[in-house]
Formats: sequence, C-alpha cells, structure tokens
Amino acid sequence: MAEIDPTKPRPRPIIRIGLLLVSHSLLVSVVCCTAGVLALLLLPVLAKNTYISENALMPGSASPMLSHDDVSQASRFVNNILSFNSGSAGSGIGIPGIIAQHIKDLGGEVNFHKFQPQVNKFQPLRFFSSPDPEIVQENYSCSTYGINTVGIIRAPRGDGKEAIVLVTPYNSMKVTAGEALSLGIGYSVFSLLTRVTWLAKDIIWLAADSQLGDYAAVASWLRDYHTPSFGDLGKLHSEMCYQRSLFESSTNTMTGKESSDGFRRAGTMAAALVIKVADAGEEVDKDALYIYPEASNGQMPNLDLINIVNYLAVHGQGFRVKVEKLWSLLDSGWLKSLGKLIESLGKVAKTLNPQWNFAIPVAEYVEGTATLASSLYNQALGIPTGPHGAFRDFQVDAITMKVSPKYSSYEVRQNEFLLRGGRLVEGVIRCVNNLLEKFHQSFFLYLLTSPNRFVSVGVYMIAFALLISPLPLVAASLFISADKLDSNETAFTFKSWKWLNAAKTVFVVHLWGAIVTLLPQFFSVLPDSSIPTKLLIWVSLSLVSLLILQVIIGSPVSFTHDNQAQSTEWALLKSVTIAAAFIGLCLMSVINFATAEIGAVILVPMCLMARPLRLEARAMTLKAFARAACNLFFLLLGFPPVAFIVFKGLLEGFNNLVVSDLWNWVESLWLWGSATYIYICMVHIPCWVLCIRTLLHNF
Repeated sequence: MAEIDPTKPRPRPIIRIGLLLVSHSLLVSVVCCTAGVLALLLLPVLAKNTYISENALMPGSASPMLSHDDVSQASRFVNNILSFNSGSAGSGIGIPGIIAQHIKDLGGEVNFHKFQPQVNKFQPLRFFSSPDPEIVQENYSCSTYGINTVGIIRAPRGDGKEAIVLVTPYNSMKVTAGEALSLGIGYSVFSLLTRVTWLAKDIIWLAADSQLGDYAAVASWLRDYHTPSFGDLGKLHSEMCYQRSLFESSTNTMTGKESSDGFRRAGTMAAALVIKVADAGEEVDKDALYIYPEASNGQMPNLDLINIVNYLAVHGQGFRVKVEKLWSLLDSGWLKSLGKLIESLGKVAKTLNPQWNFAIPVAEYVEGTATLASSLYNQALGIPTGPHGAFRDFQVDAITMKVSPKYSSYEVRQNEFLLRGGRLVEGVIRCVNNLLEKFHQSFFLYLLTSPNRFVSVGVYMIAFALLISPLPLVAASLFISADKLDSNETAFTFKSWKWLNAAKTVFVVHLWGAIVTLLPQFFSVLPDSSIPTKLLIWVSLSLVSLLILQVIIGSPVSFTHDNQAQSTEWALLKSVTIAAAFIGLCLMSVINFATAEIGAVILVPMCLMARPLRLEARAMTLKAFARAACNLFFLLLGFPPVAFIVFKGLLEGFNNLVVSDLWNWVESLWLWGSATYIYICMVHIPCWVLCIRTLLHNF
C-alpha cells in the first residue's frame, strides 16, 4: 500500500468535492438537467400569495372622494368627444382642443406636444444605448404628426419635485367608444384632484394621440420631457416643420400670463398609469381588469404597484382582475395529466405531514402554468406589452390597465362604469401620493402565475441554476480527459497550450455571430425588397462570411490519422464551447432572465450531447445510435428558425405559418432594441455552429 507523502498538503474539502463532481460529471449532468426541468414545471406550485411590502401605501385606508357630480361632468365630456368625433370626421386638432379647454376650465395648466412618426431604423446595438433624444428629428413629412394634450396640477402640499402620470391613449382621427370612456375616466379623476388638499405630488394627465401608435406618442413625450431645453421646444426642433398654432400658445390660468416655454414639466415621475377601455365585445359575468406589466427586455414594475391595483380593483370596485396567459396551454392534455399527478402527490405528502401543503387543484395548476408561460415569454421577447414600457426606459414604474366592461353596450351603465373606474384610479394615485420615496420595498424580478400569486427571483433562479450547473463540470472533465491523453505523447510538445487552438475556433465563430448581428444593416435599407428576398440575402451573406472565416480557422474535418490527437481536438473544442455557452447564459441571466431560462432549456442539452458522429458510427451499438439521434434532434430543435416554427405552431397551429412570420418576429426584436436578438445571434447561433463542428469532426 502506497504511503501518503506527509509533506504534500491535502486539498481543501471544497476542492475535493469539486474533483468528485467533475469525475462524475455525466451523472451530475443527468440529475441536474432533470431536476432543472422539474423545478421549472413546479414553479406554479411554489408560487406565493402577493402582499404589499410598503406600509406607507395603505390601500383602501381612505374613502373615495370621487362624487356623482364628477361622474356627470365626465359623462358630458365623453358625449362631447363622441359627438364631435361623429360630426367632424377627419379633424385631428379638434379633439385635443376640446380636452385642453376642459383642462383650462378646471384650473389646470395645459400645453400641446407635437410629434411626428419615427423612421424604423435597424439598430442592433440599441440595447446598449439610452433612449435617443434626437430620434424625434427623423420624420416622414410635415403633414403627418400627432398632438398630445398635457394637463398638469401643481400639488398644494408638494414642492414640485415629484409627479404621478396618468395616460389615456386615443386616436384623434377617430375616437372609439372605449377610448372616449378612458378619456372620461382621466377627466373625472383630474377634475377631482384639482380640488383636493391632500395632494403632495404633481399630477400629469397625458392624453396621448395614438394615431401614430400609442407607444410612439408616449415615448416621444417622455424623450422631450427628459431632454433639457432652453426656450421654446418647438423652435429648437425647427427641422420638424414646426408651426406655432393657437393651441400652442399656452396660458397659465393661475397668473394669466403666457408662458415662453411651450413644453411644461412637473417633478420626477414616481409612477405612471396607462388606462385603456376595451371596445364593445362579448358579454361576461363581471367587469374585468387586465393588467399588462411587462416592459422592454424583461423589465417589470415594482410588484407593489400591481398589488395595490389588484387590491383596490377586487376589494374596492368589484373588478375581476386578470393577467395575460397562453390560452393554448389551457386545453393541453399532458399539462392536465401533470397537474393531476402533482395534486395526487400533494395529497399523499399532506397525509404524511400536515405542514407539507403544496397540493393545488388541477385547474389552478394549468391556469397558473399558462399565466407563468405567458409572463416568461413576454419577458423573453423583450417587447413591451403596452405604452407603459416607455416609462421603464426612464426607470419609472408603470403598468397598463385595460378595463373590459360586462355588457356589449356602454350607454346602459356609462355613469356606473366611470364611477368605478375613476375611483380605482383615485385610490391608486392616493396610495402613490403617500410614498415618501420611490418604490423599492417589493420585488422587481418576478414571474406572475395569477394577479395575486407570484414566483420571486429566489425561487425561479433555482431552475436556471440547476440547468446550467453541469456546464462548467463537463467542461472541466473534458479538459482533464484531454490532458490525460496528452500525457502519453512524446516529449517537446506544448500539451498545456493545445486548448488555444480550440479557443481560437470558438472566438472566431462568435466573431462571425457578431457579423451576422450587423448584416441586416446593409440590406434593410433596400427599397421594395420582399421578405423572402431579405431572408435569402441574410442567409447568403451569413454563409459567405462563415466560409471566409472557415478558411481562417480550418476545416472541421481533421486530416491527422492519430486517433489520440483527434480525440483531444474534439474534446477541447467541446470543452471551450460549453464554457462559452455557460458564460453567455450567465451574462444573459443578468440582462433578461427569461431569455436565459428559455435559452438554457434548448442550449444546454445540445451542448452536453454534442459528440462526433463518426465515433458513434464506429461503436455500432444501440446506445451510440440513440446518442446520435438525440444529437440530431437537439441540433434541429436548437436552430432558431426551427424553434420559432415549432413554438408558434404549438401555440397557434401549423396551418397558419407563413415565411413572413419569422422575418417580422426578428425585425420586431431589433426595432424594439431587444437583447434577445443579440443573444440569439452572438451566443446561441455560434454555439449551434460549434456543436455541428463537433459532430462533423473526423474521428
């Protein structure tokens, strides 16, 4: 028996544990990946009830002050809007003028904000830049523009340093009944707040002209709001074909003096509410309130803002609060079977220990999973679900509230609807008005499973950590195995530096991914080019650039006849590829967790399973054949266009798929500055190409 050298220090326990895990990397990979998928499916079970963390909010502590007189005035305001809309079709300035006149009559400050449509420019690295204040200069023509109407109430108990924003989008060219009701709700609340004495924050009512898009209207106003200007804002942007009209000569009703600056501002925005009313539709049992919280790149408002809206809507005004869900999952057979299994296991566990109460009904699990999947998908997509997303770009907590009335006709209960909607908004504003600082107590990173249940960052990160934990272990195991093979070679070899060749390959392929990211810059400006033509150009340029780089890094087929050297080559290449995938997923989890989670589900099995096909062919066993089949399956599913087609087909049906859907999806990612586009092109696709290179390695 060999004696242990007493002079040689023993490794620390943490190092011994690491070496043990590396030596059993295959078993650890299977266990962790299986546990990660199971943890992801169990997230609806692990969801907790929402609660209000900030005590200063105190929702429902004060009785609503919105009276029936306010509602009657708001009802007349709505009727004026609708009557003007039907009698003056085609007039785009009249309705903003009506809104402005009513604001002046209430004693509020008013001004108009003129904006023009934006050119959709390809900006692949827009995610890394702040909102561009100069984008407003790029317009189509002087004849096309929108006009936002802005009313401001100066808080009697405030110092003008903070403000609450109320947004009501509407199409000034053709106002629908739902848009008129949302304006009525905004007017009723604004009318009340001009008289109250408890207001400590300024109130901004933005009647956003959505004829060019509700998001564009809000984003344009926010850019100018946060852009310092000296003198008249319109004169500064003379290249916007600025023309001063009678509506832009804003007069201060308190002093009777005309302001020299046409753009009025209040304090720093504490929160923002976007109010929408759905147009007449199907009758439901109860008035529903839909909450849309997702902003760009997975950003979410503070959970307390959603909590107070949900509390006041349910307990104060009797709304049925809902959040968006993937409806196709509600009829999924396998999901219902899984729910039954979880419910049965929960009942068994509760009989063993009454404190193990994690059993939930099947219907609740299915609906929670559908809601969580929608939340995960919307966050991963990186595209805002409403105009509130423009506020998150300026670090302002905001949500969109869309009210769906019970009956198909608004006329039957218009006053009741205005009263309940106005009191809900009044209650939310009163809660935010109580805050002495910005929202900070509750969560900013969470997934919703229902309006009153959520999964916090400390829970959903477990599934992601389990999925990616095998990557560094397998990478280390492959590197150690390659190093052991090199130890039998002849002398005068630089075995410790052989990984540099694999690292060069991985680096160049990721450099190619950066080139693919920027390629649309060259053909997106082509006039009158069809979507199939753009896709063909993009694919062709990508292949040509890859072939050029292939000359630099060499062929994936090795011409050496040394089996040991060939085994070292593909093992080191796979090791560095896995390390790059691990780094990319970790970085993406910081930027947008949802994208990293979905990417890990697809990328991790593909990278771990990659193995030369010729090696499997030589084995000629059922196990080798199964591995080769899994490799091909994961590679096919890992190709982004195929993954998009499969996902969209499962949600909407494969009969509705067209080629333009893929291009429109990719184009929407870069136009909105989604980090998901950068991840796909610079992390996912390069790793997919490197896995193909590993499979085609000549063993």
